[in-house]
Amino acid sequence: MKPKRDHSVSWDAIFKALEKWRIELSVEDPAVSTVADSYRHDPWAVLVSTILSLRTKDEVTLVASKRLLEKAPTVVKMSAMKEETIAKLAYPAGFYRTKAASLKKIAAILLEQYDGKVPADMDALLALPGVGRKTANLVLTEAFDLDGICVDIHVHRISNRCGWLSGKNPEETEMILRKILPPKYWKRINGLLVLYGQKLCRPVNPFCSRCVMQKHCVRVGVERSR
Repeated sequence: MKPKRDHSVSWDAIFKALEKWRIELSVEDPAVSTVADSYRHDPWAVLVSTILSLRTKDEVTLVASKRLLEKAPTVVKMSAMKEETIAKLAYPAGFYRTKAASLKKIAAILLEQYDGKVPADMDALLALPGVGRKTANLVLTEAFDLDGICVDIHVHRISNRCGWLSGKNPEETEMILRKILPPKYWKRINGLLVLYGQKLCRPVNPFCSRCVMQKHCVRVGVERSR
């Protein structure tokens, strides 16, 4: 698992271009970040929203998160709620029934083992039902302001497409980024690349003609673009 082309990556220029693009287009924050801001970065709200966001569009995540958190703003209230009720409130988030089951179990574990609080620890978070590295990293960065690199499909795709690295999956991409990405950009990369992946650097037929990172992208695997 060796980093690829890290010696030629101009991180300062890349992030400057991305942040300028975001400001000029007044692009909205990803749903989880919006929820985090709305609930003052409450760990429970961030965890719930992040779980609902998996394989779900941002607009759906935002509505479902607010609806569920209005009824279950605390671990105690979620624990007292029926799984069926949680599922109805989480609908139409992807796999909403599975997520409801996970949230019900998580609430019970947090009450039993952590006095009803979300742990600020990677291993503890990964031990919770339905929590993977993406979710754990997002909770650590958004809720606790700790260092972490949240790698979802957008961060994984764009990092590999640009030729910054060569990772087989999101977890491997995260581990490489931890070696080559300056720490000052760890928390910022997810929010920027998620939006960029949704708006321009699409999985199929990306908008390469409008890309603000053309000088920093070798277009690995891009056969057709707009």
